[in-house]
Amino acid sequence: MNVNLKGISEHMLQLGLGALAHANRHSGYSNMLNDSWSDLAVLQAAHSAEILIKARIAEEHPLLIFEQLPKAKQLTSDRVSIEDLFKNGKTIQWSDLPERLYLSTGIELPNVDVFKEFGKLRNGIQHFASVSDKPTSWETYNFVFKVIDPFIYDCWGLYAVDYDEDFDSQEHFPASLLRNEILFNVSPSIVSSSDYWDVDWQTLNEGYVEEMKQRIEDAKQLILE
Repeated sequence: MNVNLKGISEHMLQLGLGALAHANRHSGYSNMLNDSWSDLAVLQAAHSAEILIKARIAEEHPLLIFEQLPKAKQLTSDRVSIEDLFKNGKTIQWSDLPERLYLSTGIELPNVDVFKEFGKLRNGIQHFASVSDKPTSWETYNFVFKVIDPFIYDCWGLYAVDYDEDFDSQEHFPASLLRNEILFNVSPSIVSSSDYWDVDWQTLNEGYVEEMKQRIEDAKQLILE
């Protein structure tokens, strides 16, 4: 591989996870000084997904994330550089990400319909206003844990629930997901705090409770192995 392009996928992965932590923080909490947190979470979650998908594509080759590449006569040296790509390249658009991901890696993005609808929500919030009948914090939860969570687990063995900027996130964030009946992958790092999750299980859907309690037990078993 061109030495000028090494490290791109690793950088994108870390940046995407940082955006994910930001999105989880802003969707799971509120701020009296800024009432835009839930809307910002939508933008951050979409940004996270875009970067993470491109990170996985870039693992195959960094140039695969571009739909337009610099012309040879535009290069600043004999090999394409980051500067060349920045000045004269154009990366693939949101709507094309699932297909490019599949063609370059063979990976099918989970819940593509949710991905597409969330892109519309992101555009609406970014250019107009919130356009969802449901709370935008719930929309972000739904997107993160139906699309990003299974995607990063399949690609890198990572758990979306582990990325949150709250100091006590292992106690507070999973409980918020449970109260909203969001299915999520339970990581070994948070399951030790499950006894402290403030959740009234009896108020939740029976099928949801059964599934999540099984996931909690599975995570506990991973610790023992």
